[in-house]
Amino acid sequence: MLQIYCGDGKGKTTASLGLAVRMAGAGMKVAFVQFRVGGETAELATLKLIPGIEVMRCDRDYGWFSSLSDSDKAELTACHNALLEKAFSGDHDAVVLDEFNFAYKTALMDREKAEALIMKAKNGIEVILTGRDPDPRFADAADLISEIKCVRHPYQKGIQARKGIEY
Repeated sequence: MLQIYCGDGKGKTTASLGLAVRMAGAGMKVAFVQFRVGGETAELATLKLIPGIEVMRCDRDYGWFSSLSDSDKAELTACHNALLEKAFSGDHDAVVLDEFNFAYKTALMDREKAEALIMKAKNGIEVILTGRDPDPRFADAADLISEIKCVRHPYQKGIQARKGIEY
């Protein structure tokens, strides 16, 4: 099935992490692909300890999209394309594509290849997409969509991201 966790609220990645842990606990193999994220995040230490979860991400932190040069965009796109190929070529029971929606929307991947891989795979494995504003083609094909709405967030009070909570 195809699942989507979207919306402007905090918790999309957290929900997909919980599902990955649940599936690994049931003896399943999960590819956890993080798009746009290259810096250290606290969940990596734990995910590396869990048999059955393979974390895939770019080796470098590219920073904010608005500050990317054309060469950075090309390099990041190549990395994302390689991550997609690797994730869908394995013997995984699930592929989590974290922050996929933004990377797809901003063409930081081969969109035709991504669509073909996801649509083909959704009939044999669980595919989970996270991020704001999913493309209508994925939303229409999804079996489950959970929208996470922000009612209140510490950022609104000027509180910066906290280690172990937001990253």
